[in-house]
Amino acid sequence: MTFEIAVGVVLGAVLVLYARWRGPRSESVVLAVGLIVTALLYVGFAFGGGASARWSALEVLGVLPFSVFAWLGLRKSLVWLAVGWAAHVGWDVGLHLGARAPAFVPAFFPAFCIGLDLLVAGYIAARAKTGRASRPEAA
Repeated sequence: MTFEIAVGVVLGAVLVLYARWRGPRSESVVLAVGLIVTALLYVGFAFGGGASARWSALEVLGVLPFSVFAWLGLRKSLVWLAVGWAAHVGWDVGLHLGARAPAFVPAFFPAFCIGLDLLVAGYIAARAKTGRASRPEAA
């Protein structure tokens, strides 16, 4: 599990570097879209892995709160975007890790996602705190 988290941290850093490379106007948009895509990956696993209708519906509904966090992060404050990425850790751990983990999610993915989520959440929280962009530009 440590290896998967470490890989998630590395790829989280790549995402942050890519977002920064896009420039200040696009950085927040890239990170907001990344949060939604991260939630959508579980939907893809559910549909592609033969999950039950109940699990599939739960994964689809799970995209909604992360989309709201992304929207609030773009329109109100980066703090919301950081909270969304941090909250995704709860989604990873609560639904997809351990004895209750559904078979349709690849075993490595929740731990990988924890590393990625925490790195990105920490970056955004630090960015919001330093005031570099306390209110991101609208897309």
